[in-house]
Amino acid sequence: MSLPRPARRVIEIKPVIDPDAKVYPRSIQGVFQRWRWGFVWLTQLVFYGLCWLPWNGRQAILFDLEARRAYLFDLVLWPQDAIYLALLLILCALALFLFTTVAGRLWCGYSCPQTVYTELFLWIEKLVEGDRPRRMKFDAAAWSPRKLRIKATKHALWLLVGLWTGISFVGYFTPIRELTQDLATLSLGPWESFWVLFYGFATYGNAGFLREQMCIYICPYAQFQFVMFDRDTLLIAYDKERGEPRGSRAKEVDAKAAGLGDCIDCSICVQVCPTGIDIRNGLQLECIGCAACIDACDQVMDKMNYPRGLIRYATENAVQERLPRRDIIRRALRPRVLTYLLIFVTATSATAWSLLTRPPLKVDIIRDRTTLSREAADGSIENVFRLRVINASEQAHSYTVRADGLPTLSFAQPAQISVGPAATGDATLILRVDPGAVRMGTHQIRLTVTDAADPGVSRTEATKFFVP
Repeated sequence: MSLPRPARRVIEIKPVIDPDAKVYPRSIQGVFQRWRWGFVWLTQLVFYGLCWLPWNGRQAILFDLEARRAYLFDLVLWPQDAIYLALLLILCALALFLFTTVAGRLWCGYSCPQTVYTELFLWIEKLVEGDRPRRMKFDAAAWSPRKLRIKATKHALWLLVGLWTGISFVGYFTPIRELTQDLATLSLGPWESFWVLFYGFATYGNAGFLREQMCIYICPYAQFQFVMFDRDTLLIAYDKERGEPRGSRAKEVDAKAAGLGDCIDCSICVQVCPTGIDIRNGLQLECIGCAACIDACDQVMDKMNYPRGLIRYATENAVQERLPRRDIIRRALRPRVLTYLLIFVTATSATAWSLLTRPPLKVDIIRDRTTLSREAADGSIENVFRLRVINASEQAHSYTVRADGLPTLSFAQPAQISVGPAATGDATLILRVDPGAVRMGTHQIRLTVTDAADPGVSRTEATKFFVP
């Protein structure tokens, strides 16, 4: 005879805020908030500062579309190096898979431009309008000259940040000093003007108005992130077993005697959330992993003299099985993660090696298609080729050309070419052979271009010599 099972207590968790209402994130201080602001400063110092960094008499990073080349410190890339762009995209995807599998949306919470600029705009909003309660009261108040002035000040500051962001962005494609001079003299070109305004207003709109809508509805990463999670992925988790049943109480009340968990249902974790969700409802698509709720909850636990960690970074298995930190770290090194890590390290190393060993010389050889061959005055057979040399370094170089592959193969005139720094040079090559030294038909030959000052820098290209 089986005994009746005890009735399970069902706790209904309702959202604290209206999901359609405007989100007013509350300011919070704590370890993770300091990390977030550290990344805000780091990313913006890099973004706003690198375009002003001089390097070899030019901008350190410049994507010169007009000249069809890119400068990355000492590295000069040409359209022929587009393979590195594909490799960069692959590495970014691998990094996304790796870090998401290990620790969820770290990118979204700390380094994503949407997160960074939203944090900046919220700081400006707080500076002008005050913290959360004041902003809510201010928005609910009727319009007045004072409200109009304060709102205008806030939006003016937002627009200044957005436009400076647009100028900095365009400054990576048009030299930033020329760009600012043209801007000061109102002589900015149409394309520069368009992209400054487009990127500036996009920043203004995304960080000032869309905010959480961008993370919830527009960003594709939010829609497919869960396929990279598993039960050992480090996420922001609410310890339901410890926190429920939740309820408010005085600090002196014994929670266990009152039949309550550690959660005092203060809703501060919701108030600080930039997307306005309740982390106590479990893992949600809207959570960007910013950890603001951890800082908020830890402060409440400190005030109540409860242990920290009611909301914490943990895995689903760690919360359910009460795993210690050592086991969480051990399970992080699971086969899936190690596979991603191996592929990422291998691909990164191969790309770095390819870039470091890439010769600063590129060669293209094109046959003169108007005349396959011709007979010279001395009776020899001539073929004409067009040589294009790309000097991928930032110093001028002179190059010599050598031809191999056929008996008596020689140049009608000395084959030398000088190319300026980060430039291209063209030359016409006339090659000759004795008609009796080779048979009729098409013959494979090799042309080797060598740096006159450094014989170790050379490129060999194959082409064909035609004998009628």
